[in-house]
Parts: sequence; structure tokens; C-alpha cells
Amino acid sequence: MVSKGCKSSVSSLLSPIFQSSKGVKHAPHSFGKDFSTVNKTGKRSVGILGVPINRGQTNPGVLYGPAAIREGDLIKKIKGQWHEIHDHGDLGFDYVPEDDCADQPLVKNSHSLGRALQKTIVSAGEVCIVVGGDHSLSTGSIHGHSLAEPDICLLWIDAHADINLPMTSPSGNMHGMVLSFCVKELREYMPQIPGLEWLKPTISAKNIAFIGLRDLDAGEKYIIDQLNMTAYSIHDVDKHGLPEVLARSMDAINPRGNRPIHLSFDVDSLDPSVTPSTGTRVAGGLTFREGMYIVEEVANTGMMSAMDLVEVNPTIGTQADKERTIDCAIRLVGGALGKKREGEYPQNYQLPTVEEFLKDKKPAILK
Repeated sequence: MVSKGCKSSVSSLLSPIFQSSKGVKHAPHSFGKDFSTVNKTGKRSVGILGVPINRGQTNPGVLYGPAAIREGDLIKKIKGQWHEIHDHGDLGFDYVPEDDCADQPLVKNSHSLGRALQKTIVSAGEVCIVVGGDHSLSTGSIHGHSLAEPDICLLWIDAHADINLPMTSPSGNMHGMVLSFCVKELREYMPQIPGLEWLKPTISAKNIAFIGLRDLDAGEKYIIDQLNMTAYSIHDVDKHGLPEVLARSMDAINPRGNRPIHLSFDVDSLDPSVTPSTGTRVAGGLTFREGMYIVEEVANTGMMSAMDLVEVNPTIGTQADKERTIDCAIRLVGGALGKKREGEYPQNYQLPTVEEFLKDKKPAILK
């Protein structure tokens, strides 16, 4: 059963949200400048959508990611950054029983995933935060976003490129093929996958930038090189520094700073010491500070239309691991929505007078 505010659609995930965001005036792109006033205007609100999907990989516990992040007080901790926050609950899915690739050997659980990725949320005028769930959900969110706002660019923060073709994937897991279903230049190489016939590529390779890569399959590396995609490995981050890597990435995919940004953030992009409760950990990742720098700078552009926060798995690791990962995930969402580590205050904030302070506090000694 689909949650309140959601319904089935034969189109894609989240299209109505993105369609209604048109006409919003965005700040120009310029890293290093402060566009925090964009976040204080109240002209745009935030829609939170949980997507508890786990059929794109083999770690079932990622299903509980949205619930665990909500239980970590996500809504309370990000309130105040935008005019309104709407929690649309979680999408409900009807999985296909015995969806075991009997009719095709290339993509596991393709019928179930096909149904799940066609879900949509009914809302208006919102920046969308999609909380997963595994990274296969981004196939649907990118598809819907691209249909509604055809000029989007995609910033992919991940240890993995997730751009395997079904024929190059060693595992057959959908969460490692997300972008191959989205990229126009790969359409001629894609076989027809039962359950995913509706899914058509909507974004060009030149409009995608990767940051943090450090675990690529041969087919992925070949595709990235052949399509001349903007891709920065963790080695590049070490060599050039994250600010330079991020600036180059944004200049490549959004040179005029006027395109809606889709930020897809996999917590395994961070070092396992930062986010241990995730299923595909790779040593030597981004630091917490680097992750926060990315989301804060994206927020400063005023151009973020959507964010996918994926692969939090609260069943992996100790209780301390779980809490550390969830806390980091919530901080990343807050930073992407404009929360600043250096502190902030409401737009109309004024220092209280002594009289106002005493009236509010009523200290016993002064009664």
C-alpha cells in the first residue's frame, strides 16, 4: 500500500514535485560566495520521502534506512532551514514473489524494481529529499527529475560509479547499474529488461560528475573513459584537494550556474570510519568534513532541486556504528538544505532586551 500523499504512476518517481518547482528564481552559481539568503526567502519548501527499497543489492537491512534516519530526529534537526518541511512518509511496494530472473539473467529482481521505481509522490513546489534504501532508487528519481526539468545536472558522490551495463555487472545487482539506465549515450547497448521496459534514458553523460570514486569495475571505467565523463577519484581528491575537485566538477556540468542540481549521495563515499553502517564499504574514503563541504557548497548555489541519500543500513555494525552513520546522514541532509556549521540565526533575529529576557526566564532569585 502506498503511503499518504503518494500514488502509483506509469511515468516515474517524483515527477510532480519537480514539475512544480519550475519558475523559482535561483541564485547564480559561484563557489565561495554565500547565497544563504536563497534559503531564507521561504519561496520553496522541502518534501521528505522515504524509499525503503532493498532489492537492488543483497543486504536486506538497508530497507530500514528511512525509518532509522527518521528515528534519529531528521525532521526536527533540519527544521528552520526552509519555510516548510513536509514528511510524505515512505513509499509502499508490492514486490513480485519469486522474482529470481527466471525470464532474464541480467538484472536481479527486475520485476519488483520496475514496479517500485514507478512510484510517485503527489506534492507541489518542493525540493525533494529522497531517503533510502539502496542506490537503485536513484534510477527512478533521476528519471522523474529529468522528465520534469530536462536541463538538470547530476552530482554523483559515491565510492562506486554504478554505471555497469547489465552485461558488465559482476553481480547482477541493480544498485551497480543505476546510471546505465539513465544515460542517453548507453541506450543502444541496453538490452530489454522485463519489468523495466518503461525506463528510458533522460540525461547526457556530459551532465554528470562523479566525486570520490575508488572501486570501479572494468566495464565502468571503460564507459567513463569512452564517454569522456567528468570523474574524480579519491586519488584526484588527494592530489588537487576537494574544493578544487568540486569546483571543476560544477564548472563541467553547470558552467553558467543556472541548471537544477540533482545531488545523489551514497554514504559509502565517506570513509568506513565515518559511516560504518553501510553495505559496500571501501577503505580510504572522503572524510566527514569533506562530505559536509560538498553538501554545503551545493546548498550555497541555491540550485539544488533534489537529493538522494542512500545506503544507510542500520543492521550492520554495533549500536555505536549505527548511531554514527545516522548522525552523519542527518547532518549531510541539513547541510544540503543550508544549515551551516559556523552557526546561523533566523532572518528577523534581534537581540533580546533585559526586560524580555527576565520576562521569559523569570529567574527565581529575582521573583
